[in-house]
Amino acid sequence: MAYELYYWDGIQGRGEFVRLALEEARADYVDVARQSGRGMGTGVMLELMQSRLEPHIPFAPPFLKDGDLIVSHVANILFYLGPKLGLAPEVEKLRYVANGLQLTITDLVAEVHDTHHPIATSRYYEDQKEEAKARSAAFISERIPKFLGYFEQVLQQNPKGPSHIVGDTLSYVDLSLFQVIEGLRYAFPNAMKAYATAYPALAALHDAVSKRPSLSAYLRSERRLAFNEEGIFRHYPELDVAT
Repeated sequence: MAYELYYWDGIQGRGEFVRLALEEARADYVDVARQSGRGMGTGVMLELMQSRLEPHIPFAPPFLKDGDLIVSHVANILFYLGPKLGLAPEVEKLRYVANGLQLTITDLVAEVHDTHHPIATSRYYEDQKEEAKARSAAFISERIPKFLGYFEQVLQQNPKGPSHIVGDTLSYVDLSLFQVIEGLRYAFPNAMKAYATAYPALAALHDAVSKRPSLSAYLRSERRLAFNEEGIFRHYPELDVAT
């Protein structure tokens, strides 16, 4: 049976981190909310989340359905999928290292979201623009270097070499780091202008991932939605402060 991925239609968002792994592995999956017809669509996703019969309902998308198993949260989904898709280290203890790295990416993504919604997700960006400017300035000057500097160091100190973040083969964390760089470059092009000089191993990893046949085909396809101002990574020029 095909994996069923549940995430909001119209945006990449957090679901894209799971989608990249499925696409790289050429896995058989259905993007439920993006499909029409019986058993498909956003309504079906919401019905499952609000079900009074399903014993393990997810709090929010993304979540993955594999048969009768529902797995929620990006890092948890990838921890589950990684070995099945050949995108996790073969050494078991390194799988926990990979999971820790993915959880750190989860922290980063949450901070990216808060640059444009620092007060409340229930308010429009226009209702918190001044607070967003202050939050974004701090994120650009303090948090981007903190996170990217950490991942650069991990890459450089990988005993198997800096081509991958953990071990000596491609993992889902490499794919997620590609997405992080793509998203930051879209949201903060001025701030990220010189990132390749500051973080050469990360830049090399990003470029190598983008050239992988499966990923390259996906990135050119209609399945890869464009970044937009409804998702996690949003570009508001007034928030993009050059460093």
